[in-house]
Amino acid sequence: MKRLSLAAVSMIALLAGPVLAQQTTTIERNAVEAHMNFLAGDELQGRGSATRDEAIAAAYVAAQFRLAGLTPVPGMDGYLQRAPVTKTTPSGAATVTVGGTVLNQGADFAILTGGLTAASGTITVAEDPAALPSGAETLMLAPPEGPGVRALFGAAMGSGAKLILMRRTEALAQATAGRGTRDTSIRLSETPARGGPVVLVVAPEVYDRLKAAGGAAAYDPGVTTVEEGITTNAIGWLAGTEPDGPVLMVSAHLDHIGVRSDGVVMHGANDDASGTVAVIELARALSGTGPHRMNVMFVAYGSEEAGLLGSRYFVNHPPVPLERLKANLEIEMIADQDPQLPAGVMMMTGFERSNFGPELKARGALIGPDPYPEQNFFQRSDNYALAQRGIVAHTISGWATIPTYHTPEDTIANINFDFMTAAIQSLVEPLSELAEGDFTPTWAEGGRPEAQ
Repeated sequence: MKRLSLAAVSMIALLAGPVLAQQTTTIERNAVEAHMNFLAGDELQGRGSATRDEAIAAAYVAAQFRLAGLTPVPGMDGYLQRAPVTKTTPSGAATVTVGGTVLNQGADFAILTGGLTAASGTITVAEDPAALPSGAETLMLAPPEGPGVRALFGAAMGSGAKLILMRRTEALAQATAGRGTRDTSIRLSETPARGGPVVLVVAPEVYDRLKAAGGAAAYDPGVTTVEEGITTNAIGWLAGTEPDGPVLMVSAHLDHIGVRSDGVVMHGANDDASGTVAVIELARALSGTGPHRMNVMFVAYGSEEAGLLGSRYFVNHPPVPLERLKANLEIEMIADQDPQLPAGVMMMTGFERSNFGPELKARGALIGPDPYPEQNFFQRSDNYALAQRGIVAHTISGWATIPTYHTPEDTIANINFDFMTAAIQSLVEPLSELAEGDFTPTWAEGGRPEAQ
């Protein structure tokens, strides 16, 4: 397949200019579909984190910002913020040795987390998953079936064990489904490699055999490959009448999983080409309702799927002082609606944590509370890096647990364009009013997360 160059992307965006740059506050379904067809089309191969495809997507967003009349943030030399990353690709041939038995990655176990460093120690079996033993070097546990495995995983991670062997359940099988044995791990180069235990999901019959054998276990990751790369944030600036004044921020993440190690393309149409399109269209619409008193900054992050890397780099290297940011609205997966929500409404994570959501809703935004507070979605998106710095920041979604989430079926064919267009339209007037500065979002008592 012939790949598009950065120059070709810029040309496509410029040719679209006469239509897309019109200063209208109406969100047109045709424009929404056009952006989606490019960002989630076959040509970008799923916009994998810190890949050339992600860079092309960022260049496209930057071109759309320019067409909308946005400028680079004062002090930046363009619309792109590039962050150095380190990519580590595992061997795909890790082993676990217990006595004279050698277990092989893929056939006998899958890696849930960690797995890039060696680990070993005497086996301790957790007879009661509700009361994990302390001081274990290698911890074996058999989780019960059901969603409780998440809490058990958290407890195991904090147990101090260096190697954790979990008997495979249906939930754990789903958690490791689609993962290749050589999926690359990415981190910001300025941060140290993440520590913590190696957690393996072991086939039931293998687990039972190891439990009976006891003794010590040794995990060998094999030979890993390390290379340097770049992830890219696209940032646009809509100047207000107070250039040095407060800033309202609208954001999304532009990357997805890309091409899996088994060759399957994960297009990421809903996650999060839909949010990226919303940022593009809101930038165009708000440029037509201004100038506003507040400055408005539009951001499309890279490498969210690799661990929220783009937003973490952004808060560590903000183009404007963070104290000037008064609120952040993150937009993620708005291309279909959860049937648990009222018709036409999106959910806002942490809705009750501040007055931001209620005020947007009162001004016409089609949003409401998150019906799944136990899933902790507030902490699981790019808004959280800003919230931890004290900025009122929330994420809105149409359906956070959509059946196509992180599957090959997250394609343009499964997009509800009518819902998506109406959702974006509902944000234009509320955000325009907010940008006038008559209302400042504030945390509710106890709503602000712990500072970082």
